[in-house]
Amino acid sequence: MGDFAVTDTSDMYAVHHVFRKTFGSAGELLGGVSQDDADRRELVGNFYDNVIRFLHVHHDGEEELIWPQLKERCPDKDAELIRSAEQHQAVVTLMEVASGTMEQWSQSGSAEDQVAAATAVAALDAALSPHLDEEEAVILPLCSRHISPEEWGQLPGHGLGHFDGDKVWLILGLIRENMTQEQRDHMLANMPPPAVEMWTGMGESSFNALVAELRGGP
Repeated sequence: MGDFAVTDTSDMYAVHHVFRKTFGSAGELLGGVSQDDADRRELVGNFYDNVIRFLHVHHDGEEELIWPQLKERCPDKDAELIRSAEQHQAVVTLMEVASGTMEQWSQSGSAEDQVAAATAVAALDAALSPHLDEEEAVILPLCSRHISPEEWGQLPGHGLGHFDGDKVWLILGLIRENMTQEQRDHMLANMPPPAVEMWTGMGESSFNALVAELRGGP
């Protein structure tokens, strides 16, 4: 394949910022939930469950759609690609721990489980953040030159199609709030009609209500 210098990969920064902001604020969000507030615990626990599930499909999409192409087209960058793939595997393990502890806390509400969940998400954040930094410094420039716009454009559809959380509109909203208006318009113009209808019909209003409740505190 040729050189795809025109491929715009800037939308990935918005996705990465979702993870940075969400996992970086776990201590504050989880720590602010009192043990007797089951509704707040459910809200916060479900929020993190959806974002962790999105991180899973985000990584799966890169490994399925992007890594094989880069490996074939950038043989001189094999060490960087291997390192990034290894980082993915380390993050997957931490995601599983975070999911398990979050579910346990959601069910029990105990102070011990609350601390364990916050600690697990902090560990995930500590491993994920430098990986995202390296992706932005090393992998995205390779993608802009060696992945076609059409190939890059497959990532959002893969994520929507494989996401198994219960609030896909939450993920769309979190990404969109980190985009420029031009990027938001482009995203909406390229989404399948059913997804556009979902977002404009109930998704955006549901997102706004949920994040207002979540960020407004107990």
